[in-house]
Amino acid sequence: MESFKLGNVMVDCADAAGLQAFYAALLGWATCELYDLPGVRSPEGVVFLFAQEDDYVPPVWPEAAGSQQKQMHFDFQVPDMAQDVARALALGARLAKEQFGGEDFVTMFDPAGHPFCLCRG
Repeated sequence: MESFKLGNVMVDCADAAGLQAFYAALLGWATCELYDLPGVRSPEGVVFLFAQEDDYVPPVWPEAAGSQQKQMHFDFQVPDMAQDVARALALGARLAKEQFGGEDFVTMFDPAGHPFCLCRG
């Protein structure tokens, strides 16, 4: 059996163009458009597409009963934790109030409220 290949990662949000700009600047990936959706593409071909949803509700993290749960999050390996956290903050990310990564990772939220981690590379 042939293995599957990851196509695209769809990310729901309230502001698709804004999230495209955030991730393009954070990751250094090229902007693109597929299926009439704004996206970003890595040099290796990984594509995040941003789907604007009028009724989008940001997830809560850590999880809380009765609230919108996170369904996934991104872990990005970075070369300089302090510098890359500062850059993410300058681009509009927020630090999570609760941190569990110690020296290994920092949990943040993108401008749409999706959790992601910057991990020691």
